[in-house]
Amino acid sequence: MFDHLSLQCDDLAASRRFYELVLGPLGVGVTMDFGDVLGWAAADGVPKFWLGAQTTGGKQREIHLAFTAPDRATVDAVHRAAQESGVEVLHAPREWPEYHPGYYAVFLRDPDSNNVEVVTHA
Repeated sequence: MFDHLSLQCDDLAASRRFYELVLGPLGVGVTMDFGDVLGWAAADGVPKFWLGAQTTGGKQREIHLAFTAPDRATVDAVHRAAQESGVEVLHAPREWPEYHPGYYAVFLRDPDSNNVEVVTHA
């Protein structure tokens, strides 16, 4: 639905570690590294998700990001990796029937206090 998304981070190294943990099971990784800006891409290699050091504005507000997983096992793998790394889990994986049947997701807190979801619709 979007061409790309870019977030500014208070601690780029901590955010990189978090997103490597969360996006690795989804097959998404850093494909462009400009030092203070990182571009993340899936198999096509085209960066769609960008992280950069905080350079403008003041204190940021919480942002909600949802990344698509191919299946429940991948959502569960992200959850296990988050728990093992001490990442704050907002909501453990479960089905959310109020959204629609088959909506299965985990919700995590990233280093900048953003609400990060990994979801499958299978």
